[in-house]
Amino acid sequence: MIWNCPLCQQPLTPANNGLRCASQHHFDRAKEGYINLLPVQHKRSKQPGDSAEMMQARRDFLDAGFYQPLQQAVTTLLSNNLPQQKLTILDIGCGEGYYTAAIAKRFADREQREVIGLDVAKVAIRAAAKRYADVAFCVASSHRLPFADASLDAVVRIYAPCKASELTRVLKPGGIMLTVTPGPRHLIQFKSLIYSEVQLHAAEAELLPGMTLQQESQLAYEMRLDGKSATTLLQMTPFAWRAKPAVWEHLAEQGEFSCETDFMLRLWRRD
Repeated sequence: MIWNCPLCQQPLTPANNGLRCASQHHFDRAKEGYINLLPVQHKRSKQPGDSAEMMQARRDFLDAGFYQPLQQAVTTLLSNNLPQQKLTILDIGCGEGYYTAAIAKRFADREQREVIGLDVAKVAIRAAAKRYADVAFCVASSHRLPFADASLDAVVRIYAPCKASELTRVLKPGGIMLTVTPGPRHLIQFKSLIYSEVQLHAAEAELLPGMTLQQESQLAYEMRLDGKSATTLLQMTPFAWRAKPAVWEHLAEQGEFSCETDFMLRLWRRD
């Protein structure tokens, strides 16, 4: 089994519509189909992760197709670099499952594949599990991944934080990790509305001990948003906390708001 108990790190096996370890820690499967592997003592707040409003804003924006080029780029990179027929792929910080579901669809013809979506926000995982039945979703911490050592063929990390040591621990030797981070000019038009001095995102790759960077590419394109889509996108971003009411009003009134995307995609391989 690939699942580990988040309390004692022993293997988890199916039991009574859930998972149980040898120490008798039991984790029920919710009616929506996901497993909650985030013990109370590992929570940093009562309801960690995105709120229901933030989750719904993200789902509305993604469903409109504005980030479909990124979704396509992610699934293509994975498909081109995972030739094996038996696969286990983890999407860290999966939110409501937009990219996770696309990955599962892209690999649907493989002989044996398991695609897992993990997020700390239960409201997002509940929504994802209700919508995408062919993905195994779990509520868990990205800093304490509930998986056995060297059990995953690939990890996808789109903006999500995670300890580098955890990534190298759960990936098989030769396994791959795909990261997506903001490029220098990502959403720069939002920044210009919020900050008096606009700074570009750093473009340098992070340091990941135990992994080798094998491929790097940049995806950038312009979006033309109406007022509702522009405010929805702002709600999805960390900029939302800094935006004054005047910024929200300005965006809502726009008939068309042009905004740049700029993504850095990096493919790493476990040494």
